Order: sequence, then C-alpha cells, then structure tokens
Amino acid sequence: MKTQTNTLLGAVLFLLVIGAAALALPPVALAQDNTVVAWGIYGAGRIVPSPNRDFVAVAGGVAHNLGLKANGKLVAWGSNSDGQLNLPKPNSGFVAVAAGYTFNLALKSDGSIKAWGQNLFGQTNVPSPNSGFVAIAAGINGHSLGLKSDGTVVAWGNNDSGQCNVPLPNASFVAIAAGANHSLGLKADGSIVKWAGSSVPEPNTGFVAIAAGANFDLGLKSDGSIVAWGTNDYGQLNVPEPNADFVAVAAGAFHGLGLKADASVVAWGRNDTGACNVPPPNANFIRVGSGVYHSLGIRAGN
Repeated sequence: MKTQTNTLLGAVLFLLVIGAAALALPPVALAQDNTVVAWGIYGAGRIVPSPNRDFVAVAGGVAHNLGLKANGKLVAWGSNSDGQLNLPKPNSGFVAVAAGYTFNLALKSDGSIKAWGQNLFGQTNVPSPNSGFVAIAAGINGHSLGLKSDGTVVAWGNNDSGQCNVPLPNASFVAIAAGANHSLGLKADGSIVKWAGSSVPEPNTGFVAIAAGANFDLGLKSDGSIVAWGTNDYGQLNVPEPNADFVAVAAGAFHGLGLKADASVVAWGRNDTGACNVPPPNANFIRVGSGVYHSLGIRAGN
C-alpha cells in the first residue's frame, strides 16, 4: 500500500541521516545538484559517471562505488570483476545502498533488498521473507545485514567468526554496521551490541550512529564526539582533536571518517592509499562514506 511505502521510506531516510541530523538540511537539499567526491588509490571512483549530480547516498567496495540518486536510481562505477556494476532491473525505487568487497546491497522502497556481485559465501542470497527491511549493511569479507522495521536484524553470508549470529534479544535495533568478521547493532536506548570481535567500551550509552572497519569500530555520541575501539595498527583509533561537533561517521578497512557540523570532513588512519587526503575545498559535505581503501563524500550543490 502507498501508506506503508511512504512510512518505510521515511524510516529509511531517518536511518540514513541519523548521525547528520545536526546539519538540519531542508528536504529540498537532497534534490539539488549534490556531487560525489572520491579520493584514495582505489577511488575508481575519482571519475564519477556524468552527470555527477543529484546524489543522496554513496557506498564503496574495494575498487567500485555505488551511488543513489534522488530519483531512486542507482549508478555504479569502477571495477566489474564480479559483476558488481551490473545493476538490477528495474533500476528504480531504491532508498539505500551498501557495498562489500565486490558485492552490493540496495534497499527498495517496498522494503525488499536487491543483492548482486560476488556470492562466494551466499552474501547475496537474501533470506526469505525479503520484506520489511529499513536498513542494510555489507561486510568486507562477505556477510550482509538487514534491519527490519520491527527492530530485528537478519544476517547472512560468511559466518566464520560468528558475525551472522545476532545475539539475543534480537529486538530494538535502529541501525546496523558490518565489519570484516564482526557486526554492530545500535539499540534504541543508545547502546551498541557487537557480535564477534572485541567488546564495546564503557560507558556504552548515548550513541546515535555507528560504523565498522576491518577490525575496528566507530561510535558517534549524542554530544558530537566519536569513540573508537579495536585494533590500532594504522592509527584508526586516534580520532583527531578536537573530538567534537561530529554529525556522522564512516569507516574503511583501516581508516575512519567523520563529518563535522560545519560540513567539513576529518579523516584518519591508514593513508598510504591517500584515503585520508580530503580534496579541497573541504566544505559543503552532507554525507561521508568509504570504500575498503578509499573514501567518499557527497557535496551539496550550489
């Protein structure tokens, strides 16, 4: 029904901007000439297909990117090694995107998920019933997550470390993130649940957004600060000072990204690929995203 679709779309858009609410962007901003910016060695991505405009979301794999337009259409570019650029048809009605190493997930306004690309671990085999989803996440090593409108999480694909074993009670989740061999879920009470891997640091309260890297995680607090935990082999836990005024987070395999309330992007961690070299002008960003070794952002149109 139309009412159900509109309600679902509203829920999805809320989840997409849960960490960016402080920007207070008017709805019309999402329909203007928002462009994708990509940086890093696998920006595959640095040359966005024309016309580079009207983007509302973007996600990246190891050497490909997936963008969502304001009209609900998908755009994919970069490497097509596993068919990850072969968009499902009809290419319409999409409301969210996620990308794994060489596979993709895309959420439809009717609450169903389309999945394509590499399927070595069954990560593109969406479990039935394929309905009622409001958010998606894709892991680097081949697992997928879907958040249902009832607050439960569905997980499938590679489960070699238990990353698909959603802990009980499987309820009250409002956001999800997928790392290499672990998963995260944000609860309605502001706490984070992690399955497989290191535990969430205390105090585990007041979180409003989450992101997962290969072996580290980021949690955005309601006060605009970022908490990072896990492995720190590339400095991915060293959030630059001042650790304040952040409104959204994203994570690559070994680097972190934070969007500030002033619409600038801060990046830290592994940078031998250039993933932390935000291209100038570092301004007017409304979204941040990441590939495995590269970074992505959406700049607001004029």
